[in-house]
Amino acid sequence: MLKFIENLFGIEYADVNVFFLRLGTKLAIALSILIFGLWAVKIATKAIKKILRKSKTDESLVTFLSSLVSMAFKALVVITAITQLGVEMTSFVAILGAAGLAVGMAFSGTLSNFAGGVMILIFKPFKVGDVILTQGEQGTVKEIQIFNTYLHTSDNKVIILPNGPIANGNITNFTKAEKRRVDLIYGIAYGDNVQVARDTLNEIINTDTRIIQDPAPFIGLGALTNNSVDIVVRVWTLTDDYWPVYFDLNEKVYKEFEKHGLHFPAPSTQLVVNNEM
Repeated sequence: MLKFIENLFGIEYADVNVFFLRLGTKLAIALSILIFGLWAVKIATKAIKKILRKSKTDESLVTFLSSLVSMAFKALVVITAITQLGVEMTSFVAILGAAGLAVGMAFSGTLSNFAGGVMILIFKPFKVGDVILTQGEQGTVKEIQIFNTYLHTSDNKVIILPNGPIANGNITNFTKAEKRRVDLIYGIAYGDNVQVARDTLNEIINTDTRIIQDPAPFIGLGALTNNSVDIVVRVWTLTDDYWPVYFDLNEKVYKEFEKHGLHFPAPSTQLVVNNEM
């Protein structure tokens, strides 16, 4: 039977054994390089992150560089594993170049995202830890990678945004400035004493040490609506204190207005019935 197969294909059985033995050896080596290489890349990436953070490198640059190095090393591991299978490097590079051109044209958006990531790191419109609003999404920046930026919302959702549209779009950075202004409007009922409301608001503002006096707080009569007299309050505070001041002022105003006989009017509708028929 073996003789028949050898005569049919013109190949000796011993040569077939040698061929599969060599192929199996190459596959085993390539697989070992791939497994060990990817494991080594993971360890190296963690080490690079640790070194960069110890050197007090900006966190935005840490995530970007570690992501870039990880992808470059992984590509090197894959190329090395393929060459172990006997694929000529020159031929592989030529094929890779042609494929890269085709893929590059197909994934021009990906290249745009990479360029966007570089622009973000150079011009620094935001950094890791900033709270931003961009592309209709708001959250805290957790990572800036080579293609994407990761935001975490206040309810801990993870939003992944491509860097290209971010770099070319509008960005609102809520934490870049040292100070922020808290804008509030309190409506009191018609007939309530506006001066009492002013004095009460001044007392609340002056007893809160988190409120900055320069620029000075502002209290003014904003509008006379159908249901209320609106008083505008504008105070400045440190960015980190913005939300604590915002919520505390609302709570204090609610309690103090009630003590001083000031009312928060509810929307109402007046119905006039004409009985003359």
